[in-house]
Amino acid sequence: MRLFRLGLAAVIGLAPLGALGQTPPLRPDQVAFRAIYKELVETNTELSDGSCTEAAAKMGARLKSAGFSDGDITYFADPAHPKDGGVVAVLRGTDPKATSVLLLGHIDVVEAHRADWTRDPFTLIEEDGYFYGRGTSDMKSIDAIWVDTMMRLKRSGKAPRGTLKLALTCGEESDGAFNGADWLAKNRPDLVRADFGLNEGGGGRLDDKGQRESLSVGVGQKAYEDFRLTVTNPGGHSSRPRPDNAIYQLADALLKVRGYDFPFKLNDTTREQLAPRSQKDDPAGQGLKRFLADPTDMAAAKAAASDPSINAVLRTNCVATLLSAGHAPNALPQRATANINCRIFPGETVAQTQQTLVGVIADPSVAVEAVDPDKPLAVSPPLDPKVIGPMRALANTDFPGTPLTPSMSAGASDAVYFGQIDMAIYGVPGIFSDPDGNGVHGLNERLRVRSLYEGRDYLFDLVKAYVGAS
Repeated sequence: MRLFRLGLAAVIGLAPLGALGQTPPLRPDQVAFRAIYKELVETNTELSDGSCTEAAAKMGARLKSAGFSDGDITYFADPAHPKDGGVVAVLRGTDPKATSVLLLGHIDVVEAHRADWTRDPFTLIEEDGYFYGRGTSDMKSIDAIWVDTMMRLKRSGKAPRGTLKLALTCGEESDGAFNGADWLAKNRPDLVRADFGLNEGGGGRLDDKGQRESLSVGVGQKAYEDFRLTVTNPGGHSSRPRPDNAIYQLADALLKVRGYDFPFKLNDTTREQLAPRSQKDDPAGQGLKRFLADPTDMAAAKAAASDPSINAVLRTNCVATLLSAGHAPNALPQRATANINCRIFPGETVAQTQQTLVGVIADPSVAVEAVDPDKPLAVSPPLDPKVIGPMRALANTDFPGTPLTPSMSAGASDAVYFGQIDMAIYGVPGIFSDPDGNGVHGLNERLRVRSLYEGRDYLFDLVKAYVGAS
């Protein structure tokens, strides 16, 4: 089958991925995979009225149909959040000393309101070379690949040398949900512990013509933390204004936060991640090239940071995201609050970031409170050649000419929780996305059909290489 795939890739490799509407007929294994993907996308798992528990049960049933026993499958949920459940499955290897791998994926999705979408967000629609629907890209594509991989290996009848585990969890997209990844790491580490894990956070990027541009493996991420700014005073009648107006005080504080730049920083991952970008002959690229050569050149760093994508990984960033103030149109505000969302560079702490904000605002009447100070910080995994090597070797075969580089995510994922058990989690390459982000977290989310099937083939071979499956 792999020889057939490589031959097909050689034929179509010169054609851009933008050549839509020309998907070749599906192989039987792809038909079976599409059914898994369809079922996941069409199971509503948004926080307001969806159910991760239902999706987990459906995936568990599919695993059982492939030969997994009840003892191989564990369902879990919090009684206070009965719809936020998940599932863990284990395919035991023959050699306890061989590499073990966890396939990690969140099955919850961001809210999607039908009235705002062109198509029903919870119906998988294939149109003009794309799959449309909430979760098609983030991240039910990978979830379906993980389930499909487990089923194919089980049905082969040949156990891999290393143990392979699957964890589908809820709560990644909302702080209001029960986070299954955090719960597993704290309460059932035995279920998920492996030599390393594979998760979202990597991927591939296409240019505006649909040609493959770059491929990345996620190696670490920034820490996510919200800080609440609060100003209170007695208020009063609006006909008698006073200088200590809570809204004005908060506005002054926000302007100070806006005007502050956290220090520029580099680590081993971001140096490699940014090197290809530094070859572009634009002001940001030229500045980045100078900064990589001389990290003390702050003028070069500022020029590089003019590109938001570069700025996102060069330092801690904090930005105002929510605002609330006042209680009546004819009264002085008694309370004004704002949310500052920070993405903290690895090695820095929540407490350090909080103290920086306090110092920048320099106003004791503005309280600065960390919303979730006990949330674990991301631990950057090593650039382990045993992990990165197979990724690069397979990419050279499946995606020739596309460079594979490590990347630090400016966002956040459930990988953050596995630092508690000293377990490295990597964001997998393999699925290529459009330059505009494919509508992830927004309207009309989509994923190229060809990108999904090629990514599935790549990731199946990658997992087999790690666990020694034939």
